[in-house]
Amino acid sequence: MRILFMGTPDFAGTCLKKLYSTGYEIVGVFTQPDKPVGRKQKLEKPPVKVLAEEHGTPVFQPVKLRDGTALNIIKDLNPDIILVVAYGRILPDSILEYPKYGCVNIHGSLLPKYRGAAPIQWSVINGDKVTGVTAMYMSHDMDGGDIIAQRSTEILDGETSGELFERLADIGADLLCDVLKDIFEGKASRTPQDTDKVTYAPPLTKEMGVIDWNKPSRLVISHINGMNPWPVASAELAGQRFKIYKAEASKRTGNFVPGSIIAADKEGICVGCLDGAVVITELQAPGGKRMKAADYLRGHPICL
Repeated sequence: MRILFMGTPDFAGTCLKKLYSTGYEIVGVFTQPDKPVGRKQKLEKPPVKVLAEEHGTPVFQPVKLRDGTALNIIKDLNPDIILVVAYGRILPDSILEYPKYGCVNIHGSLLPKYRGAAPIQWSVINGDKVTGVTAMYMSHDMDGGDIIAQRSTEILDGETSGELFERLADIGADLLCDVLKDIFEGKASRTPQDTDKVTYAPPLTKEMGVIDWNKPSRLVISHINGMNPWPVASAELAGQRFKIYKAEASKRTGNFVPGSIIAADKEGICVGCLDGAVVITELQAPGGKRMKAADYLRGHPICL
C-alpha cells in the first residue's frame, strides 16, 4: 500500500519512524516549511523532514493547501491512504476525499474530549488522571471524524506535558500501525463521535503561563506541569518575574495568602495558594539559567 505521511514535530516523527521500521511504503512526506530559530534566525528543518531525508523519501513543504498545487502533488504520488499526525495544517475536502482508504489522523486525546491544537497540554493543566490517543478518519470538521480505535494511559504524578508527549507518541505510533493493518484487511471499525461530549483544547499562549495562586494547590501544580516545556509557567516572586518549571505540594498547612512567600529554604520556595501551599523546586530567574530553587536561593536569598 502506498502511504503519504503528513506531520511536523517530534510527535509525528515517532510515528513516521515506526512506519519505516515496520516496512510500510512511504511514497512522500508533507511537512511545514523550515522555520528561523534562535538569535541568528537560522532556518531549521522540522524533525519529520530530517527523518524523511534520511530514508530518501521525497519531502514537500507547500505553503498553501487550497490553491491546487498540493493536490496535484498528491495525484502524482497516488497514495492509497494519507496519514496525518500533528501536521499543523487543515486539509481541504479535495485532499480528504482523494485517497482510496481516506485520510487517517492520530490525535493526542480520547476524542471527543479535547479537539484542537493542544490536547496533551490541557489534559495535564486540567489535572486529568487518564488520557490517551485516538485514531480516526478525518472529516470536514476539525478532529470530528469517526473513531477507528483508542488507547488510554494514566497521567503519572508530576508528569509534564513534554514527558507525556513522549509517552503518547510511542502509544500513537503502535496504534497507527495496528490500525493500518486493520484498514488494509477491511477490519477497521468506524464509530461516530458523541457530539454531546465534545470539549476543546485551544492553542497555548505565553499569557496563559501566569500562575493563578487563587486556585487549589493541585491545580497550581497541574498548571506548572502543563505549561512545561512551553510556554512555561511564570510568577512574580520577591519583585522579580520567574519562570517556574516544577513544583510540588507543601506539607505546611494553614490559611495562607495566595501568592505570598511562606518560606525560602533548602526545599525551595514555598508559596501560598487557595487551600494551602506549593513548593517551587525548579525555576529560572530573569537573564539566568534553569536551576533547582534551592541552588538559586544559596546565591540569592529571599528575605521574608
